[in-house]
This record gives sequence, C-alpha cells and structure tokens, in this order.
Amino acid sequence: MRFAISAEQRSFGQALTGLLTAADVPAATRAWAAGDDAPGLRLWGQLAELGVTALVVPEESGGIDGTPLDLAVAFECLGHHGVPGPWIESVALAPSLLAGTKHHELLADLADGTARVTIAAAPLTPYALDAGSATHAFVLDGDALSAARATSELTSVDRSRRLHVVEADGPSEILADTAVARGLDLAALACSASLVGAGERLLRDSVTYVGQRRQFGRVIGEYQALKHALADVRVALDFARPLVHGAARGLESGGDDATRDVSAAKVAATDAATLAARTALQVHGAIGYTMEHDLSIWILRVRALAGAWGTTSHHRGRVLDHLMRSAACTSD
Repeated sequence: MRFAISAEQRSFGQALTGLLTAADVPAATRAWAAGDDAPGLRLWGQLAELGVTALVVPEESGGIDGTPLDLAVAFECLGHHGVPGPWIESVALAPSLLAGTKHHELLADLADGTARVTIAAAPLTPYALDAGSATHAFVLDGDALSAARATSELTSVDRSRRLHVVEADGPSEILADTAVARGLDLAALACSASLVGAGERLLRDSVTYVGQRRQFGRVIGEYQALKHALADVRVALDFARPLVHGAARGLESGGDDATRDVSAAKVAATDAATLAARTALQVHGAIGYTMEHDLSIWILRVRALAGAWGTTSHHRGRVLDHLMRSAACTSD
C-alpha cells in the first residue's frame, strides 16, 4: 500500500497551512474559549471557501465527495493550528449520518459552511461539542439519530472545547448500520489526524524553544538528553502518520480491515501526541504550565482529543477483537 499523499493533496494542505498561518488562530481559539465565537466563525467561513466543509459531502448535495485521505490531510492542518469548533462533527461525521434521512437537505448548508453540526454519540463521545455555536445538534443512540437540544454546559480540560449535555428533542430515525459505522470511523480518523497535527506543532515549538533558550552559557538544545527526548517524539509521529494515512486508504477501499486500521491509527496518534505534549512541557519548564503561553492550547487539546471518539482502551479492544476473529477464522 502506498501511504504518501498525492501532489494535489499536498497542494491542498499547503493552501490550508497558508491560510491558517496568516490568520491569528491562537487568538481566535482563546476568544472561542471565552465565549466570543466571532473570530472562530470568520475562520470557519474562510476554510469553507477552500472546500474543507464540503470534503466528504456528496457532489449531488453540493459537496466535493472527497476521500478519507483528503479528510486526514485537512484535519492534520486543523490540529496543527489549533482551530476551534465542531469540525469533526460537522465535516467528518455528519455527512455519513444525515445522507438519506429527513435532514439530508442540511448537507448543502454543511458543504457551503453556513451550517455547523454537533453530535453526541455515547459512549464514544457522550457530550455535544460547542452546541451553543452549532446551528444544529443531534443525539446518536446506537443506530437512532434524533435532533437534540442542549440542557447544560460542562467544563472541559480544554476550555476551547465547550461541552454540552444534550437530550433528544423530536422523533428518532433509524440509520443503516453501515452509515453509522462509517461515520464513527471517519470521526475517529479525523481525530487521529488532528492529534498528529497537534503533536507536530508541539514538536516544532519545542525545537524552536530549545534552540533559543540559554542556560549556563549554552543553548539548552545542545544537551543530549533533550535531543534524545525530542528525537523520540519525531520517531513516534513518523510512525503514527502512515497509520493514519493507511486507515484512510482502508476506509476508501472498504476493506475488511478498515475498522482495525482506524483504531490502530487512533492509538498510535494518541500515544505520539501525548508524548509530544509531555516532552514539550518538560523542555519549556515552568513557562509551559501557564495558560498565557500558547503551548497550553495544544497540550490541553491533545489531552481532550485523546478521549474523544473512543478512548485508547476502546480502540485497543477493537484491534484485539479483530485479531481474535482473524485467528479463529484461520484455525477453522
């Protein structure tokens, strides 16, 4: 299997990087955490113009009908820049669930960026993200999808992820098992790519910092212990990204191993990003603990995404179940 992205996907990623680098995303994220959605929504509109919100919406609904790998490329950029908002729910999950339902007309609004959807899907993600800024909220209970309303707000470890308790507010529709499974796998894939992006940002900022900070007359990046710690992060991220891309290609081809590959990618991406966060905190020292430093945006985002769309324990269990079934088939 070829894991590298195409020239077109690389150009798409570069366009996103250019837009997000020019925008003051940390300021938008801090404003979002404080309840000011305006900068984040402007960013949402700019990304919609580049096609991010239309990525996996079918062409007949105004979308691009892109591939899961296109999705992974976009979400690594979103994770790298710490973009706030219900992106996974709106861009990765909602199109699979809403197609063929009475809410299918919402797909066109999702594609052009005028709609934002949040979805609670217990036990993977029991709370709806940013229900206050989303235009539509849903509850997914097994294979039953219902419109929902927020009843209360919770405090997340990542203040830019505003979690809400929601309850069904209308009759439910029973979805096809394949639609639910694909939607949840795409959500886990997008979350994995976001984690890789956040890990890359933490590594980049850490390398920059140790190259500037001086102690005892030397830049601290000259100390071998720090070089080894940062090299370990580099290796972990380099192992995680091919798994994310491989899982995306598996979802594209619809192979029997696609679900296993998505779970393996989520585990590897979580481990790599967590190592990046821990190492970044160590090399920055006390400054890394302050909320005023931008490092906190990615450290807390990694902590939150590690448990979103399936914990590491859940995804390790799915990998094990797949291996056990394969072993049983082999012995028959």
